Amino acid sequence: MDSEFDRDTAVTLREPGVYDAELSAGWTIIQAVNGGYLLALLGRALGDALPHPHPFTISAHYLTPSVPGPAVVRTETVRTGRTLSTGQASLFQYAEDGTEVERIRVLASYGDLDALPDDVRTTAKPPAIPPREHCLGPSDGPAPIPGSSAITERLDIKLDPTTLGWAVGAPSGKGEMRAWFGLADGRDPDPLSLLLTVDALPPTAFELGLTGWTPTVELTTHIRCRPAPGPLRVSITTRNLAGGFLEEDAEVWDSADRLVAQSRQLARAPRG
Repeated sequence: MDSEFDRDTAVTLREPGVYDAELSAGWTIIQAVNGGYLLALLGRALGDALPHPHPFTISAHYLTPSVPGPAVVRTETVRTGRTLSTGQASLFQYAEDGTEVERIRVLASYGDLDALPDDVRTTAKPPAIPPREHCLGPSDGPAPIPGSSAITERLDIKLDPTTLGWAVGAPSGKGEMRAWFGLADGRDPDPLSLLLTVDALPPTAFELGLTGWTPTVELTTHIRCRPAPGPLRVSITTRNLAGGFLEEDAEVWDSADRLVAQSRQLARAPRG
């Protein structure tokens, strides 16, 4: 628990299948707790509840905005097999009158990444991103949105300058975001932190000329292999914004040039 990420995603077993948690204000953007951080916290609870250690696929539906403070995670084992186990989990917080409000519900399949075969056949290629020293971080320009940006202090993000038009008032209109990614305290990536990584970059909506909160409706993440130590490269694209919603497709590559995570989310486009 030397890493802030590990401390802030910690869960405490209250009774079989039920965990207490504390959502940290350090992972907020504007007024909401980041969806990738929430996914990692739920992923940690499921990793404890299920017989297999690693998330293979996890799909989350974000029902109501989460806020910093106490939370309860309730898990259920749906099925256990030899190579995969499936479970579901929900995170609840308390309303002012004391009633429980469900914030997020996930369905996931877990396995053992270390037991996978080495055979890889792919046409996927790592994103073309300039060297880290030629990329830019949050400290290199003004804050793009009002409100809290506490999460940026916990991330080491260096954005590809070609996806930073929004920061100088000249968005490209392409709906692309690419960056080098790590945790600010130097913690190496692992399967759990990849659940944060897929939802940690600025929204692609910024490069479409829109600013403001882009709340996630649904997020599905596939963890493909255990990442090697070192910085990650993340590429996120949006090809279609329609009816006030957009998709974001993410790829995460490790320092060994392996595709370690993929995701797709549906998000509500900023209204501003």
